[in-house]
Amino acid sequence: MFKKMFELGEEQVGKLAQQLLSNEKFVNAMQTIVGNTLKAKGMMDKNLRVALSAMNLPSVSDVEALRKKLDELEETIQRLEESVSKLSDRK
Repeated sequence: MFKKMFELGEEQVGKLAQQLLSNEKFVNAMQTIVGNTLKAKGMMDKNLRVALSAMNLPSVSDVEALRKKLDELEETIQRLEESVSKLSDRK
């Protein structure tokens, strides 16, 4: 019985979703909401970067840039270690 009720509910939700997605006003409203949300997130990210900068704290992009430089440095050190090891093996 529960399985039958669940299937009926699932079917009704599917029909409702189809009706909503076929409604142009609903789709336009959802697009507007998503667009406004993305704009608000962009403004919030910008304001957060400004606030972090004012407090002399690194932003996420600053930390990512530093991580990239550290990774490059690690690769360089590893290559140098390999070269030194090869040179010492020759002696």
